[in-house]
Amino acid sequence: MQLVDKYISYVKAEAIKNPEKSWNKILFGFQANKWRMKLIPNKNLARGYQKLEQMMMSLVSDSLYRKERYVWGNIFAPCELMQCFDLATLSIECLACYMSGYHLEDYFIDYAQDIGIAPTLCSYHKTFVGGVESGVIRSPEYAVTTSLSCDGNLNTFRYLEKKAKVPFTFLDIPYEADAASVSYLADQLREFAKKLEQTTGKKFDENRLRETIVIENETRRELKKFFELQSRHFYPGELISHLYLMMGMHLLIGTQEFLDLIRFMNEDIKNYPLFEGKKILWVHLMPFYQESLKECFGYSKKYQIVGCDMSLDYAKEMDVQKPFEALAEKIIGNLFNGSYSTKAEDIEKLADRLKPDAVIHFCHWGCKQASGGSVLLKERMQERNIPMLILDGDGVDKRNSHDGQIKTRLEAFLEMIETGEGKSC
Repeated sequence: MQLVDKYISYVKAEAIKNPEKSWNKILFGFQANKWRMKLIPNKNLARGYQKLEQMMMSLVSDSLYRKERYVWGNIFAPCELMQCFDLATLSIECLACYMSGYHLEDYFIDYAQDIGIAPTLCSYHKTFVGGVESGVIRSPEYAVTTSLSCDGNLNTFRYLEKKAKVPFTFLDIPYEADAASVSYLADQLREFAKKLEQTTGKKFDENRLRETIVIENETRRELKKFFELQSRHFYPGELISHLYLMMGMHLLIGTQEFLDLIRFMNEDIKNYPLFEGKKILWVHLMPFYQESLKECFGYSKKYQIVGCDMSLDYAKEMDVQKPFEALAEKIIGNLFNGSYSTKAEDIEKLADRLKPDAVIHFCHWGCKQASGGSVLLKERMQERNIPMLILDGDGVDKRNSHDGQIKTRLEAFLEMIETGEGKSC
């Protein structure tokens, strides 16, 4: 690990001093990490989480080598359509996390703010904008974003179009899930498919989209099984393992490779012992770098995260015969769209299925929806006698998270659920 740390420090210094020359060094590090994960997997991780880690590193490292093989998106962009054109979708939230692996998030955020980007903008967006503006991050040929669920999406992608010359499609997501809204969004998705035809020079095949949705439906069914199995079996993972799963469900959903992985995990987990500790349902983003959280949930037999709402933010079956309408219904029906009370109801259903001992809601700094709705969710959990902890922090900017405070509140909460005293924190 000492060699890895030295390379990370070297790349960060290069990115600051010679940004135009640092990109290939960043990609080399990603490739090296991909092969390290394959050849020397983390033996502490369950086998399924080892494979998931390898898959997500391969997605990013392999895609970034050729700008024509991927598009920028946000986490809710319809990757199913991109897959029909053999394009990978790399969300700016995902890439911001990967850049933080080189400890570049603070430099990129400061760079973005120094050139006039508002300090109140989400730190994922600021990290990405700063990476592009500094000359470090290279651009693909196209991008797509949605109005779901962050109000900064449109402005960020407009800015990137202006500064990095990356044209993009904006998908306007209706608030209400009625027939007119589904039709409105389905038409946008059809126009987007035509735009991808023009951009790639490839013909769109609607049957391929139908095949993708068939696989997606099966993947979602398998993930529900995995969550239920993980609520019964000890399946050692890290905090970042759950972040990888969340990314996979948004960037690789509909691929046979990802479906095969979830099926493997469902068989593999049956070989692990029953879990006798406290089960945690996680809500919202994963601060994967937070030391106190990593120590608590890394390979722990006392506390296990059994599911995360963002990995299953749409749980219904999709209509294969009407693929564009099915995609539209999926996006509009996402638990991050519409009223927070709808999201709270979906999380209640997940809690009823997984029977967690407690819920932890992480409120990412700058995310108004998370902060505003967390109290409502706490009330719903109290009605079910499920203790809930609200943690404030930042998903990517370490300077906005105070580890000492988080550790103190987390330890007090875990002690409370161990003794059965109190209901929330």
